[in-house]
Amino acid sequence: METIARLHIDTFELTLRDIKEVDPKLLHALSVSVGWPHRDSDWQMLLELGQGLAAVDEIGRVVGTVMWLRYDADFAMVCMLITLPRLQEQGAGSWLMEKAHELNKGAVFGLNATREAKRLYRSLGYGYEQKILRCQGEATPEASAAGMAASSAKVEGLVRPLAAGDHDSLLRLDHAATGHDRAVAYQALLPVSRGQVLVRNGEIVAFSLCRPFGRGHVIGPIIAASEDDAIAVSRAHVEAHAGSFLRADTPASNTVFTNFLVGSGMQIHDSATSMGLGRVPFKPLTPASPRRIAFASQAIG
Repeated sequence: METIARLHIDTFELTLRDIKEVDPKLLHALSVSVGWPHRDSDWQMLLELGQGLAAVDEIGRVVGTVMWLRYDADFAMVCMLITLPRLQEQGAGSWLMEKAHELNKGAVFGLNATREAKRLYRSLGYGYEQKILRCQGEATPEASAAGMAASSAKVEGLVRPLAAGDHDSLLRLDHAATGHDRAVAYQALLPVSRGQVLVRNGEIVAFSLCRPFGRGHVIGPIIAASEDDAIAVSRAHVEAHAGSFLRADTPASNTVFTNFLVGSGMQIHDSATSMGLGRVPFKPLTPASPRRIAFASQAIG
């Protein structure tokens, strides 16, 4: 395999390689070792969507990774920055990020930072911060009913399952909400997801997807103009997975939607920070555009 770069740390040397040349089982072992929930299939989706680098030690162990997803010619979503704990204070994370920046010259960067990595990203110039809540837990029939009763606002329109002919409408809404063409992400998400759409006056105005991820299932992305609309397209997923593990990642500013999640059994488990380098990474096209109520994942955005 081609060597991209090398870094000496203490008494051993790290070799940087194209992440797609590395055994995916080694990548999964690394994420498990730091407590990340990604399955083999979650890694496979990211490897199909993006590019990245893996840091390998002298005996072939993967000790660090970084990936990026190019949604537009000038935008890169950075994700899966992982280093073993013993390397986190020795510059390995900065080294990986610097190489990612070098390989994407001229791009604007976005990412979702764990609490542990936020200081590193700030040192590299990232800003435009937004708090993201990870809500997860067992959705039970009782909790689901309570969550729905607490969020009983009526919405106009018809909620129905996603159909194959709806895909263009989803891409249109996502572009309006994010400012990016993320068709490549939906090509990977749609075949493994179940969806709900809200139709108003003959037009799809909100949608949600739900797919297997990590310890169970994740609801996301959710694109809607209001939190009430987001709740309307999420209820069926909560009902479908009552009694099993369910997760959703939502900006902390979405208090009504967060209360719905908590009322449906998904407690606030952790938080992350959405950050950008150069400008705000995701921005609705107009003030009246729909917005991201929940992310596909912290890696995909």
